[in-house]
Amino acid sequence: MKALYILYQIFIALPILLVLTILTALVTIVGSWIGDPHVWGYYPGKIWSQLFCYVLLIPVKVVGHPEVLDKTSYVFVANHQGSFDIFLIYGFLGRNFKWMMKEYLRKIPFVGYACDKSGHIYVGNSLASIQKAVKLAQKTLRGGMSMVIFPEGTRTYDGKMSSFKKGAFTLANEIGLPIVPITINGSFDTFSRTAKF
Repeated sequence: MKALYILYQIFIALPILLVLTILTALVTIVGSWIGDPHVWGYYPGKIWSQLFCYVLLIPVKVVGHPEVLDKTSYVFVANHQGSFDIFLIYGFLGRNFKWMMKEYLRKIPFVGYACDKSGHIYVGNSLASIQKAVKLAQKTLRGGMSMVIFPEGTRTYDGKMSSFKKGAFTLANEIGLPIVPITINGSFDTFSRTAKF
């Protein structure tokens, strides 16, 4: 059964998802040029993420919290188990948000440029880069627009949660936004940092 699923991934899912990724990036870029980057930076990515999980036959169960209000901006912080964390949050959080992501991700073909044009916030390791990211976040995060950060900074190697860096909490404090924790379970087993399939 596992061998059949690997063949499905390589010969059916991978070509579909590659085309979907390029189309989503192009729609996001063009939409952000001609319309509201907050809208075009969220909805195409949400649909893309949901399709990613459906095409790969990955079941997703979401448990929400009734005290998270629609019109309030938040800093969502999540553990980072594996590569599918991005698809899970983008596709199933149900909130328009901006990612805070590492500067090197800007170099991913199509996707990096689409994220830049749609207002996601890149941050490097320098103090100047961090200060710039905080200022951009202060302008962006209002009226229900939220942010998602992985405070561990990187995906786990062993499935265990590592220490949180203080940046997400400092940012939330400086901007004056409440923090909402997100727990992701099962992503490490689905596609860990070292997995090939």
